Amino acid sequence: MGHWFYRNIVEPGKLPLLVALASFVLTFLVTRTVTRLIRAGKGPFRNVRPGGLHIHHVVPGVVLTLIGGFGSVAVGRHEAGAILCAVILGMGAGLVLDEFALILHLDDVYWTEQGRKSVEVVVLTTALLLLVLGGFSPLGVDEVTPEERQGRGSLILTITLNFVFVLVALFKGKFRMAILGLFVWPVAVFGALRLARPGSLWARRLYRNRPRARAKAGLRAFHHDRRWDRVRRRFQDLIAGAPDRVLPLRHPPDDRPPEDRPPEDGPDRR
Repeated sequence: MGHWFYRNIVEPGKLPLLVALASFVLTFLVTRTVTRLIRAGKGPFRNVRPGGLHIHHVVPGVVLTLIGGFGSVAVGRHEAGAILCAVILGMGAGLVLDEFALILHLDDVYWTEQGRKSVEVVVLTTALLLLVLGGFSPLGVDEVTPEERQGRGSLILTITLNFVFVLVALFKGKFRMAILGLFVWPVAVFGALRLARPGSLWARRLYRNRPRARAKAGLRAFHHDRRWDRVRRRFQDLIAGAPDRVLPLRHPPDDRPPEDRPPEDGPDRR
C-alpha cells in the first residue's frame, strides 16, 4: 500500500491535490453539519451577525481561497508550504461551493429547492478531482498512444473529436455528462448520441418540426427523472439536509390596510 501511494500520489506530485480534495470534502461535510445544527436549534452554534448583518460562510471561503491559491503560487514546489496552501485552498473552496446556489441566484436560497445546486456542484467537483487523481486527462489525452502523440495531426484530431462530443452533449442539455465527458470520453459520446432533453438548445432548434422526436425525448426524460430524482434527492438530503417545504396558503394574503379589514372572529363580549 505504501509503495502504491508513493508511486501513484507522491512521485507524480499529486499529494497537494489529494490533501486539497480531502480538506474540501471534510470542510463541506463539517459546514453542512454545523448549519443543520443551527437550523435545528441544537448545540452552541449560531449564525454570525455582527451589527445585525448575517455573514454567510462564502465570505471567509473567498478569503481562504485567495490565500490558498496565491500562496500555492508563491511557495512553488516547497512541499510543506504547498501542502499547507492546499489545506487552506480546500477549506475555502468547500465554504464557497457550499453556497454556490446563493452566488448563482444572488439570494439566500440555502434551505430551498434551488439550494440543491450547491450539493450537485460539490459532488461533481469531487468526482472531477478524483478523476484527476486517478490519472485521467481532459478530452481523453491520456489514452493517446505514443505514436499518435508524435503526429500532431492525430493528436489534434483526437482532441477535436472529443471536444465535439462534449459540445453536442452540452447542447442536448446533458450538463453532467458533458463535464464528465471531458475526462472520460465514452461518457461524452453516449450523451451526444442520445436524444436531447426537452427545453435544451438542441431540442428547440432541431426538434421543432419533428413531433415524434419531441414526444419521445419528453417521454424518455420523464422516465429518467422519475427513476433517478428520488435517489438523487435522498442522497442530497442525507449529506446536506432536506430543504424547507413551502406549505400552500389556505387564504390569499390580505393587502388592505388594517382599518379597512373586517373584524376578526372572536368571543362574544356582550
